[in-house]
Amino acid sequence: MLIYLHGLNSSSLSYKAGVLRERLSPITVVSPSYPAHRPEAAVEQLLAQFRELVSTGPLAVIGSSMGGFYGQFLARRFPVKHLFMINPALQPWSLLPQFEGQTLTTAAGETYRVTKELVERTRPYEVDDPCDGVSTTLFLDTGDEVIDYRIAESIYRDCGRLFVFQGGDHAFQHLDEAIVVIRDRLAGLSSREDDGG
Repeated sequence: MLIYLHGLNSSSLSYKAGVLRERLSPITVVSPSYPAHRPEAAVEQLLAQFRELVSTGPLAVIGSSMGGFYGQFLARRFPVKHLFMINPALQPWSLLPQFEGQTLTTAAGETYRVTKELVERTRPYEVDDPCDGVSTTLFLDTGDEVIDYRIAESIYRDCGRLFVFQGGDHAFQHLDEAIVVIRDRLAGLSSREDDGG
């Protein structure tokens, strides 16, 4: 099973979630909606959902933008066989201040104001040691206009599998290429499980 975690103002009905479901079939892709803009509530909801889903078997996680941030945190708390991240917001305290004072709207129509307090509330979910053994693949667009791809690249340079695509943007224009990698990786993990490895 693959859990897809959407970005800051997105939802379970996002374009990426739909494409992943369609293109990775028959792999089950679960895409929970959660309030990514409210860190404590987001983590509380995701912890509950992961507890339920982990009972069905091994999990893989793919997180986009802020979904990558939360996915990285959750992959240290559950038996996640692989973590994939697309243009992840691994340091929201560096990213979100540019939006401070603005009112943003989620895909569900909820509005919220970006405050210094909100930004600081993401810090407890930082991962101290990204190179702690969690198997990780990152997909980065160098043209990401929201997040500097070099942040994630430098954090995972020594311990992640990196696919850095020239150009693109924060929405990520290389999903087709990423899906090929994801499918191959998940197939490799399944075959090792079948072999008892």
